Amino acid sequence: MEISYYDKENLSKLTEKSQEDIEDILPTVSEILKNVKNSKDLSLIEYTKKFDNVEIESFKVSNDEIKESYLKLKESNPDLLNSLEEASENIEKFHKKQIPQEWEIELRKGINAGQIIRPINKVGCYIPGGRAAYPSTILMTVIPAKIAGVERIICCSPPQENGKIMDAILVAADIAGADEIYKVGGAQAIAAMAYGTESIPQVEKIVGPGNIFVTAAKKLVYGNVDIEFPAGPSEVLIIADKTADPEYIAYDILSQAEHDPNASCYLVTDNLDLAKKTKKEIELKTKEAKRKEVIEESLKKFGKIIVTKSIEEAIDISNEYAPEHLIIMTKDNETDEKILKKIKNAGSIFLGKYSPVAAGDYGSGTNHVLPTDRGARMYSGLSTESFLKKPTVQTITKEGLKSLENIVVPIAEYEGFYAHADSIKVRLDKK
Repeated sequence: MEISYYDKENLSKLTEKSQEDIEDILPTVSEILKNVKNSKDLSLIEYTKKFDNVEIESFKVSNDEIKESYLKLKESNPDLLNSLEEASENIEKFHKKQIPQEWEIELRKGINAGQIIRPINKVGCYIPGGRAAYPSTILMTVIPAKIAGVERIICCSPPQENGKIMDAILVAADIAGADEIYKVGGAQAIAAMAYGTESIPQVEKIVGPGNIFVTAAKKLVYGNVDIEFPAGPSEVLIIADKTADPEYIAYDILSQAEHDPNASCYLVTDNLDLAKKTKKEIELKTKEAKRKEVIEESLKKFGKIIVTKSIEEAIDISNEYAPEHLIIMTKDNETDEKILKKIKNAGSIFLGKYSPVAAGDYGSGTNHVLPTDRGARMYSGLSTESFLKKPTVQTITKEGLKSLENIVVPIAEYEGFYAHADSIKVRLDKK
């Protein structure tokens, strides 16, 4: 990782990050979407054979397969099974607090208006399964939907070469409360959930991360169904002062870099000595890392240490960068809190030296499905509210409607909507 110095004039260049350019693959993804929409299961069978090298007879995972996965996981990795169960408890506790309240207000005498809460009916959760299995992502997507009251939650994940989904993914889906699980991945899975096939139901919202083909597919089906937000490679930005531990920072950098060759990892500090020590720690630990090649490529392309004159400049960089994950490590909790008040853009924030991103990724309860590529400027991470609708309701008496006459009628008539005006007048016996 190179060490750079804060330059306000070139801030955007200084905070470069990976951006997935989907333009080149749009024709391919569009063709997949069109074929699945038209040929349904037949196309899914063909694409699963082509991309996953698997001939699938039945896409839906059976109850027997789930039971078998429980037995296998209990025997092969009981610690993982316990971890998934405990993580689900924390995720459930956290996301229950996100349920908004219905409310009502009397705006004028005879005019009552409010907001009610209703869940989306059907949701699809996409779970990656390429280089590795991500059972944690199932917990993060299904549990909030379940808490929101979604009636039907389905999961799609690519099969392995044996035609099955990994045991940990099936167990996690069952723990989280998924209603159905299907053995299909890639853009074709997004198409299946967006349009429906003979085997897979059409949903109203699709959530969950994926590769560039999945991301492109989600963007293309948006409008036919809702999506949470476009998500790309992982990101972390760390604001630290001279009191921070270089070893802690090094592991936080490596933990994001090992995700993806295109992950973006930044340390921003007002202390050159910390920058140099952290750089050395990162270099040493990268040599010993199990995912060394991925980490090296990531840090070479999108790893940077930026030295500022002050923490205020570090905050400016962070707000411009709008990181998926933001870690704040300064001398004490009070300083961390002061910095937090000035943070405008971040997906998920971790305060203090004992708050690594890994805690939020797996067990503390917050959600790890987060906006990337400066999406934190306008999006929040996945939450219970992501699966809720908020219709407004109003009840108006004749007296209340009378008080609105002089507001509604002139505006409606000026805009040329005379029936709008008449719908008021007729109720007041003035038409």
